[in-house]
Amino acid sequence: MDLQDKVISFFSDKLPETPSIHLEKMTIHHLLSMNVGHHDNIYGNVASEKDWVKAFLSQEIQHEPGSYYRYSTHSTYMLAAILERVTGQNLVDFLMPRLFEPLGISRPVWETCPMGITAGGMGLSVPTEGIARFGQMLLEKGKYGGRRIVSEAYIELATQEQSDNRRDEVRADSAQGYGYQFFLCRQGCFRGGGAFGQLCFVSPEQRIVIAATSSLSSGNELQVLLDLVYEHLIHKSKEEIVPNLDERDLLQQQLSKMTDGIPIHPFGNDLCQTPNYRSYRMNGNPQGIRCIEFSPLGSGSELHIHYENGDHKRLLFDCKEPVIFQDRFVKDLSLHLQEVVSYAGWEDERTLKLTLVYIETPYIVTYTLKFIEEKLELHCAMNVSLNKANFEITGTHADKVEKDEEKPELRGNP
Repeated sequence: MDLQDKVISFFSDKLPETPSIHLEKMTIHHLLSMNVGHHDNIYGNVASEKDWVKAFLSQEIQHEPGSYYRYSTHSTYMLAAILERVTGQNLVDFLMPRLFEPLGISRPVWETCPMGITAGGMGLSVPTEGIARFGQMLLEKGKYGGRRIVSEAYIELATQEQSDNRRDEVRADSAQGYGYQFFLCRQGCFRGGGAFGQLCFVSPEQRIVIAATSSLSSGNELQVLLDLVYEHLIHKSKEEIVPNLDERDLLQQQLSKMTDGIPIHPFGNDLCQTPNYRSYRMNGNPQGIRCIEFSPLGSGSELHIHYENGDHKRLLFDCKEPVIFQDRFVKDLSLHLQEVVSYAGWEDERTLKLTLVYIETPYIVTYTLKFIEEKLELHCAMNVSLNKANFEITGTHADKVEKDEEKPELRGNP
């Protein structure tokens, strides 16, 4: 593989009947530098199709490749598709001995497109420490633990300006140029970034690496975080930011006191001790939720959500302490069994709040359940989302529904 290899050379079976001149000029270099020539974001056009490669190659290319920067998640996907086609290996299998194992990263989960190709530009679950190690490898120009992982020449190319991303961009650290899959930042720094503030930030001059897994709602909030990094770290001299041993101890003490900020406010008895709050038949709703049931489980409780299609979600909680369990929930593209921590508490005698923190993702889901006589009001809200995920639905105590259904229907005079 070479940076100047033509993209169409890898996919003769996926090309449109008459490839455009711009498509014929597209190279691996253009995919890496987000400069393939699409005028608008093509994410939705590609993601809505089953065959992402074919959909990508069929998009209209308004500008000559190399002349127009447009951030494109699916350009990175195409790099993954090319690598898998050339090597005959799944991308994770290919990278395990070449990247993940040398960095001490256990085999990660990486989501795939509908055709089974690794998503490339999204869907990778790596611990924050793994991101930091990747950044340390970049800081050392391709080495980690004394071992060469990536060539120094490629790191130099990847962290130099390959595209001009300043057009219509007001955020300082998104308008310093773009390399190969990295945003160039102020004062010679660079970063890799993801939705909701996922971050791998490298400052070669100060020899600083910052890894963050976040739940920020916008790119503007990420810029605030970066501004703070520059104010308190990058703009300081090396002498000012090297703590002594006493300061390290104070920092560790401060970190040990920090929590995720999710309050637990038990109001009254645990739900499992309230027999009236057992089962509710939900009114028709777009989410397809048919029934919600509660049952005791040890010192805590279970919330069961039954769907019209037969699916079932089981959520565990305890009003006295956090509960760790596994639940199927979306990452980027599809549902995955993953670890979740639940917090529960009564806000008042009628309102139970259940907060679910899916620790492999930026997502925190909050269920607010209001019990009003024989009715249940359920409000669901997510902290951040690429789609509108909030909803409100209502239901009626199942015993009440069944009694109403048993009443004979009167037709005319007896």
